[in-house]
Amino acid sequence: MSQARPRTVIVLAAGEGKRMKSSLPKVLHPLLGRTLVGHVLAAASAAGADRTLVVVGHGGDAVPEHLAGIAPDALTVRQEQQNGTGHAVRIALESLDAGLTGTVVVLNGDVPLLRGETVRALIEAHETAGAAATVLAASVTDPTGLGRIVRAADGGLERIVEERDASAAERLIAEVNAGIYAFDAAILRTTLGKLSTDNDQGEEYLTDVFGLLAAAGEPVGVHVAADPEETLGCNDRVELAGLRARLRDRVNTALMRSGVAILDPATTWIDVTATVEPDATIDQNTQIRGTSRVAAGATVGPDTTLIDTAVGAGATVLRAHAVEAEIGARASVGPYAYLRPKSRLHEKAKVGTFVETKNSEIGAGSKVPHLSYVGDATIGEQSNIGAATVFVNYDGVNKYRSVIGAHARTGADNMFVAPVTVGDGAYTAAGSTITEDVPPGALGVSRARQRNIEGWVERRRPGTAAAEAAGRARASQGEANNDVADPDGSDS
Repeated sequence: MSQARPRTVIVLAAGEGKRMKSSLPKVLHPLLGRTLVGHVLAAASAAGADRTLVVVGHGGDAVPEHLAGIAPDALTVRQEQQNGTGHAVRIALESLDAGLTGTVVVLNGDVPLLRGETVRALIEAHETAGAAATVLAASVTDPTGLGRIVRAADGGLERIVEERDASAAERLIAEVNAGIYAFDAAILRTTLGKLSTDNDQGEEYLTDVFGLLAAAGEPVGVHVAADPEETLGCNDRVELAGLRARLRDRVNTALMRSGVAILDPATTWIDVTATVEPDATIDQNTQIRGTSRVAAGATVGPDTTLIDTAVGAGATVLRAHAVEAEIGARASVGPYAYLRPKSRLHEKAKVGTFVETKNSEIGAGSKVPHLSYVGDATIGEQSNIGAATVFVNYDGVNKYRSVIGAHARTGADNMFVAPVTVGDGAYTAAGSTITEDVPPGALGVSRARQRNIEGWVERRRPGTAAAEAAGRARASQGEANNDVADPDGSDS
């Protein structure tokens, strides 16, 4: 096989996807880290495409804008009127040089399980055979709704027939068209001009190219996919959910075989864009999404969601939700913690139960154990933040930063009104509202003196259970006082 032949990939992504019943174009529906078309483009890239064109149509600018973000080198071609797959490929070729040579690969934009190695195998079979066109086929148990591969008497391809145009006998064929093709560029361009709209849909079928070429004596081939699952497309939300589950199983199987412990694969969802290193443990009901990274020895879950979050070696994240956060080696998060963007925990730091952090740095070995909000703050190493602490960072217009030094101890129920600094080794008393800087080694105290108003409940809440309890307690206390004053009960 010559390696010098240029390869052009055309991705068909112009369809409306009516059965999705969604305002979102079908090819933009997400599953495990990429959109449907994003998965197809990843396969095209892995196959070594020299150039990629995406035919767009429905969805206005949404699809081109998405493509600009994920595949900026891809050329978009707009199909204003959806007149069939043959028409889509024809207008794509018209956007290229008329002297285009090499292999043209056509992919449907809704086959997210397709692998790059399968596309490469199709190209290799096509070019090795010197075929004018080669179709990727799959043998399936239920061919309903799919185009059938009709073989000639010698076993070669005679034609491809859409189900709606197939005879009763042809509908019994279990070998189906995967909607993935390889063509000789020059032959394809010539044959597309011969397509007819004389069919049930009144459209130009790309599949008719094979019948025209076979009738003309041109060599056409069939390459059967090793795994028919890769050829599954998506037409509605039920099929999308099924594809998502299949992709989940593929990702989890590969990770487990690489050395990752996934305790309940059925409830673990890991995006194809995420990274999990061997010897990490992923517990049940866990989602690892986006560009998240989990290092070796870390434990994530159960009941945890990570989005674009890094988890260091040996860290533990339990029943937590983290977005664009960084969790250091051997750090601890949760249960029931929320790390918002730009939360950074250094080595052995702890964010505990019912704690929320945002745009904050928590130093090595420092702890925010429970019931606290840490926003726009920097906490030095080996410091402890008392329970029910709030970093008051927002004045309604601007946000300000607080700094807690190293080896500091802050009391429970503290309010740090930013901007404020608590120095290294300083303490703050429980119940304090800290509005001024606390020097290193000092104790910051800011709370009013307690005042007790005797008898208030019995006067203001007469007849209540509280008043009755208070009365009994006062009477009991009075009797106790009398016993202390006259222990033998005598008058003297």
